[in-house]
Amino acid sequence: MEDFLNVTNVHLFKERWDTNKVDHHTDKYDNNKLIVRRGQSFYMQIDFNRPYDPSRDLFRVEYVIGRYPQENKGTYIPVPIVSELQSGKWGAKVVMREDNSVRLSVQSSPECIVGKFRMYVAVWTPYGILRTRRNQKTEHTFLFNPWCEDDAVYLDDEKEREEYVLNDIGVIFYGEVNDIKTRSWSYGQFEDGILDICLYVMDRAQMDLSGRGNPIKVSRVGSAMVNAKDDEGVVVGSWDNVYAYGVPPSAWTGSVDILLEYRSSENPVRYGQCWVFAGVFNTFLRCLGIPARVVTNYFSAHDNDANLQMDIFLEEDGNVNSTLTKDSVWNYHCWNEAWMTRPDLPVGFGGWQAVDSTPQENSDGMFRCGPASVQAIKHGHVCFQFDAPFVFAEVNSDLIYITAKKDGTHVVEAVDPTHIGKLIVTKQIGGDGMKDITDSYKFQEGQKEERLALETALMYGVKKPFNTEGVIKSRSNVDMDFEVENAVLGQDLKLTITFQNKSHRRYTTTAYLSANIIFYTGVSKAEFKKETFSVMLEPLSFKKEEVLIRAGEYMGQLLEQASLHFFVTARVNETKDVLVKQKSTVLIIPEVIIKVRGAQVVGSDMIVTVEFTNPLKTTLQNVWIHLDGPGITRPMRKMFREILPNSTVQWEEVCRPWVSGPRKLIASMSSDSLRHVYGELDVQIQRQPSM
Repeated sequence: MEDFLNVTNVHLFKERWDTNKVDHHTDKYDNNKLIVRRGQSFYMQIDFNRPYDPSRDLFRVEYVIGRYPQENKGTYIPVPIVSELQSGKWGAKVVMREDNSVRLSVQSSPECIVGKFRMYVAVWTPYGILRTRRNQKTEHTFLFNPWCEDDAVYLDDEKEREEYVLNDIGVIFYGEVNDIKTRSWSYGQFEDGILDICLYVMDRAQMDLSGRGNPIKVSRVGSAMVNAKDDEGVVVGSWDNVYAYGVPPSAWTGSVDILLEYRSSENPVRYGQCWVFAGVFNTFLRCLGIPARVVTNYFSAHDNDANLQMDIFLEEDGNVNSTLTKDSVWNYHCWNEAWMTRPDLPVGFGGWQAVDSTPQENSDGMFRCGPASVQAIKHGHVCFQFDAPFVFAEVNSDLIYITAKKDGTHVVEAVDPTHIGKLIVTKQIGGDGMKDITDSYKFQEGQKEERLALETALMYGVKKPFNTEGVIKSRSNVDMDFEVENAVLGQDLKLTITFQNKSHRRYTTTAYLSANIIFYTGVSKAEFKKETFSVMLEPLSFKKEEVLIRAGEYMGQLLEQASLHFFVTARVNETKDVLVKQKSTVLIIPEVIIKVRGAQVVGSDMIVTVEFTNPLKTTLQNVWIHLDGPGITRPMRKMFREILPNSTVQWEEVCRPWVSGPRKLIASMSSDSLRHVYGELDVQIQRQPSM
């Protein structure tokens, strides 16, 4: 028995500083297993009971995943010992022989399944094949590889890979197109346990193992699994402002807490809204190695019937008819883009794909959306899978104002083709600023190509029920517009409505103002003020009307996003023309202040202080403050029963950073009556001085 080869040990070089992890860009994962990217070679050493003799000894490495491994499904992979590695193919080359040890350079296929494989060494003996025992320490996790030209997720720009794969902190844009707000989000894709949870999400979806090497399928399954509708997925959505059984969406500072809770409870986590879904989905994609980013679309149409029209019905007096108006316009909506080739589509439609995990509409029987080629959406090719018509409508619908007359007829009053998809943004590469990507989704309004894209979409069966081509955009001699001044939470604000008479006639108008608290999804919660007034317009003149909105009128009704929506309609009595304008404003909210003191060095204690001052005239109750910072602290939270008006609370924690370089601390505050309060601080963590 002594004579034949026997394996005594296997070394995988899996420490953070080993070349395997450094070369494969997996050294940031807080994980002591071997993690490599597919299609790229890595090293291992096998110790035998005697020196290996290639002329008479035969052995190979084998990888196995799942319960019933089969070679034709890619779940059982025998890796042959070869004299030269071939790109795109499995193989292992002996690069060094010393005493009883052999060092191998192993190369995986750039199409292999993404997941955790068991590894065995098989040796041929006169008595049959002898395999090493199953050993958890030798498991390998293979990831997608944006650095490998043969991988479907290959991205050729190093700065883009740094941003879209390796950056674990992002910025999500929200608010209003004229008042864009930002908040940092901790993706935390390298934190302890997160990689295993992302693989568990695919298990939980009962996703076929053979599909797990395909980024199209992985992103589609992810978009269904990040929301809890119909599949016990990660996050429960809630838009009704009642969060008694969980955490309000605005309180989360990142994905780590959510994913850890999902894994430990094995139940969906409460609660999320679109930016939470997008943040968690981004963690899932980047963690597995698919380049991804969070995108925000301002004035995003939720077109229930995919007819490319947002139909807003008005009563004859100009008031909105809420029973007939079914479509809604979200102030903003966040989704994700994932980078991949699309071999299932004609050439030219690879690259960024829109994927959305917010549960809005059913797709093939489940709440999910995408991947839809952004290039296809821009050109109106909505016939290409998946869910392109829905995304096309989100960025390209027309806003149509229709008067519902008492006799049952409908009259199109005005068409606004520029309101929807006003601005589409993502975080810039290498900084916290904003990058405008509107032109990757649509041509500029009025360009020939823009009409062509729309006609293409209509040709592929996206219907427009009203023919609005003949509606004259501005036939009136009277113009109306209004401005809302910057509004601070808890203070009064002014609305100024301006009328302009461009003719030599005198006109009288009857104007109607409706002020509502709205969810950011465009759904109205409560009307807190309405006012009707008449305006006499002299020939060729301007007239201004001011309306005061008192803090007491809106404070009792406020929601998650502190967003006020104003709708002004005016009817010119002599001509019966209807003028319509709507605008929203996001109230300016106080911030959480974060300070640090002590050495900002890996392994040293530093003290983090979080402060919040209540600016309101009322007491805040049940206040939760969340603190997060990947590489500096695990997510934490603290409860304060109440904060009196104008008083300040402080919370101190000792943190010991474990990652060097530029890092961020992120905090949020939520209470029964005030939410969406954030703060952040950039910190530069130094490496430990070498002795």
